[in-house]
Amino acid sequence: MSNSHIYILSGLGVDRKVFSKINFEGLQVIHIDWIAPLKKETMAAYAERLSLQINDEQPILVGLSFGGMMAMEIAKIIKVEKIILLASAKGEYELPFLYKIIGALKLNYILPNTFLKQHNRLVDYYFGISSIEDKRMLKQILQDTDVKFLKWAINQILNWKNNVVPSSVIHIHGNKDRIIPIRNITPTYVIENAGHFMTMTHAQEIELLLKKVL
Repeated sequence: MSNSHIYILSGLGVDRKVFSKINFEGLQVIHIDWIAPLKKETMAAYAERLSLQINDEQPILVGLSFGGMMAMEIAKIIKVEKIILLASAKGEYELPFLYKIIGALKLNYILPNTFLKQHNRLVDYYFGISSIEDKRMLKQILQDTDVKFLKWAINQILNWKNNVVPSSVIHIHGNKDRIIPIRNITPTYVIENAGHFMTMTHAQEIELLLKKVL
């Protein structure tokens, strides 16, 4: 098991609660907190500000969903030992082509704030959750997420440009992910029947894999 400090970046507007079922005992884990984006800030510039929370040389980055994409950007700024992606993407080519169309046409700008924070059965379906506990957590996450950050981050995802993939990347992905479908992904490890919320729904399997690769 690694003695390096492990920095965790949660998903879009999500805090460390989504890792609450994973036991990191014996590991030096630090959760990176999201910060408010500046007006018209690029993903690269945001990653540089976020990297100021990292105080160790060659850390290990663990990124969930948007946090994984941000980890890829941070790795362009500082040297890292390895990057572990969870339900994320290594580059723009692993995201659905539909996202590129939405981003190019700027259709995301016409979505009302209430729509972005809405919780319903369709949202549960796309996140791959069915238990009452997970539905309640997702609902709370949507309620707690700052709308300005959410809109900024969605725009960054839709317009993300990255083709730089270090050899140290380890990609763990669920084969039932509907938000970042596995058909676009070249994963290192596949979690069977796991969706986008897999750190909650398949925590034990992910914990075992993390202990294997860390």
